[in-house]
Amino acid sequence: MKKIILTGDRPTGRLHVGHYVGSLRERVRLQDSGEFDDIYIMIADAQALTDNAEHPEKVRQNIMQVALDYLAVGLDPEKSVLFIQSTVPELTELTFYYMNLVTVSRVQRNPTVKAEIKQRGFEASIPMGFFCYPVSQAADITAFHATTVPAGEDQEPMIEQCREIVRKFNAVYGKTLTEPEIVLPQNQASMRLPGLDGKEKMSKSLGNCIYLSDEPDDIKKKVMSMYTDPNHLRVQDPGQVAGNPVFTYLDAFSEPGDFEAFWPDYANLDEVKAHYQKGGLGDVKVKRFLNSVLQERLRPIRERRKAWEQRLPDVRDILKVNCEKAEQVAAKTLDEVRHAMRIDYFAD
Repeated sequence: MKKIILTGDRPTGRLHVGHYVGSLRERVRLQDSGEFDDIYIMIADAQALTDNAEHPEKVRQNIMQVALDYLAVGLDPEKSVLFIQSTVPELTELTFYYMNLVTVSRVQRNPTVKAEIKQRGFEASIPMGFFCYPVSQAADITAFHATTVPAGEDQEPMIEQCREIVRKFNAVYGKTLTEPEIVLPQNQASMRLPGLDGKEKMSKSLGNCIYLSDEPDDIKKKVMSMYTDPNHLRVQDPGQVAGNPVFTYLDAFSEPGDFEAFWPDYANLDEVKAHYQKGGLGDVKVKRFLNSVLQERLRPIRERRKAWEQRLPDVRDILKVNCEKAEQVAAKTLDEVRHAMRIDYFAD
């Protein structure tokens, strides 16, 4: 069986470092590993419209922003199909068929759905499109017979619901769809990067993130203002590493060579943590090191993005060609689904 990846992001703004360590970095690694036959990376504009229906211009404007971030981090359109969700109408039809295989109560129990409903204040009035997006996501994944979905841990309930839909469809209509598996970030700290303010989730709407395209001065300003251990008031005070966003970011981004380059007083991050926990190491020094690390990681991404910004017609052409490729694959899957359901009435 072919090994196929499907993953993507909602175009609600530029992508940030949480996206990078949570999935983008892993996507590039998997893309370049040579282990996969096909890779599809989707800009999920239809999904973004489920809570931006009255502001479609916001979604439209961000299509190119996400595409630029994809290309900047190293996603290669020669190796990965970068496409826009709404240009593949087959996904909508598959969603409609799958909705008959899922109960309302099952969607209501989905932890990711519950969390996002709360975050958006939808408790009293939930848009139907937003409520059904686990089913839509299952359509996206199965349309390409994806075997692998690189994503953050918050998406595990969504992938499990997709697997349930696949099993139900195959049980009712015969084996047709492929059951996917999630691939989580290899680095534990990257599972869910906290916001700069110490809140559990980094979010564009909360304004607590560092964007991949941020300029050096913006990165430095944000790092130096990061939330840290509130009880570490004086340099000599023992500090907490667990739950401290500054150290979580270092766990996610720092590499062995960074210490020789930027902080030769320490051999590795474990030594820094031990000193901080013992007392005698100030937050400012740790933040300065984090700033150096982030500047090193983000500089090539920012430079590639600026180069692609000078080639916007080429980016548009890449998307157009890739959307056509994706649509052809999804159309074949839809034919298979309609045949399995015995609703391909006029097929030869």
